[in-house]
Amino acid sequence: MDINLSQCFIAVDDHDKALAFYRDVLGMEVRDDVGFEGMRWVTVGSPDQPDVDIVLEPPLADPNASDADKKAMAELLAKGLLRGVIFTTDDVDATFERISAAGAEVLQEPVDQPYGVRDCAFRDPAGNMLRFNQPRTR
Repeated sequence: MDINLSQCFIAVDDHDKALAFYRDVLGMEVRDDVGFEGMRWVTVGSPDQPDVDIVLEPPLADPNASDADKKAMAELLAKGLLRGVIFTTDDVDATFERISAAGAEVLQEPVDQPYGVRDCAFRDPAGNMLRFNQPRTR
C-alpha cells in the first residue's frame, strides 16, 4: 500500500500578497485559483513536485464558522502562531539570499543544526514560519 502526500494547507490573510511571495519569490507555479462563498483558495506547488499541492486558504476556511472563531484564527495567524511548512533545497545559502533580498522577514539565518541539516527560516506575508533545509554532507 502506497500513501503519499497530496496537499497541505497554509492559512493566509491576503491571497494576492501570498501569491506574490509563493510564486514570485519562491518560484512556485500557480495550479488553481478558486473562489467560493466569499472565500478564496489558491493552489501552488513546486514544478519539481507536480503531485504535491500547497493550498493557500483563508485562516478559517469554513463558511459555517462563527465570527468569534474567525476572529480568533485571524489573531493567531497575525501573531505567527499557526504552524508553517518545511521545504528542502539543494543550496540553503543561495535560497536564503534570494528570499531575504525579496524583503521577507528573516527568523533565522543559515545555520548547521545538530540533527543533520543546514537550515534557515522566514515568515511569509501572513506570518507563517517557513523553514528551508539542506541535508549536510558528512
